[in-house]
Amino acid sequence: MSGYTFEEITKDTPEKSLLVPLKKQAGRNNQGRITVRHRGGGVKRKLRTIDFKRDKSGIPGRVAAIEYDPNRSARLALIYYADGEKRYILAPIGLNIGDAIMAGSDAEIKPGNVLPLNLIPSGTLIHNIELEKGKGGQLVRSAGSVAQLMAKEGAYALVRLASGEMRRIRGDCLATIGQVGNVDHKSIMLGKAGRKRLMGWRPTVRGSAMSPRDHPHGGGEGKCPIGLPGPKTPWGKPTRGYRTRKKSKGSDKLIVKRRKGK
Repeated sequence: MSGYTFEEITKDTPEKSLLVPLKKQAGRNNQGRITVRHRGGGVKRKLRTIDFKRDKSGIPGRVAAIEYDPNRSARLALIYYADGEKRYILAPIGLNIGDAIMAGSDAEIKPGNVLPLNLIPSGTLIHNIELEKGKGGQLVRSAGSVAQLMAKEGAYALVRLASGEMRRIRGDCLATIGQVGNVDHKSIMLGKAGRKRLMGWRPTVRGSAMSPRDHPHGGGEGKCPIGLPGPKTPWGKPTRGYRTRKKSKGSDKLIVKRRKGK
């Protein structure tokens, strides 16, 4: 079992003005039906409102604190802006208390600053990347993740994502300089089932341990192979390798190289 040292955390209590209630759904949709299995319980949390859009262009900000967020793997930086507003952003590596940050075309190339892709030098490490201008960062937001701006081609920029995927993104989309902090998150070992329960995950029962009426893998005397043509979901649909992704009419055409060489 291993855990965090929390050395980088400088503030124990969150900013109240940036908190909103977070109601537990336990895997249920708006009709009350379970659509995501094995969810429920967990520690009570409140949602931190995070500025993924970084739209305060030209207004300088100062890092007031580095905080823990129970809803994500990355750390948060609390920013005090010159106009009096407070916002949370994802804390990149190298961003410390007292540092100044800026968003806009005139910002420097340093961790925490935000610029359009067409104004960022090639080879720069970036995160929190927009896919559509003004929609807010959607790519590269988890702890330790990073992308690299490889080249610029006309109205598009070529970005290599953490998965190895090469993708073209419009040059007027915003991205944040640097790598997301808390790099050691991937090394954490939970060590026991109770820690997973605190995170809101309930036990998962193997299909082969069920009866035939409950799962296609169930039944038989002793341990039995799956049988049938391949593994199935509880509802009889093929799984493990079965393609479920629908043909997208959106940004799939902008993918230059798929992840893992596929």
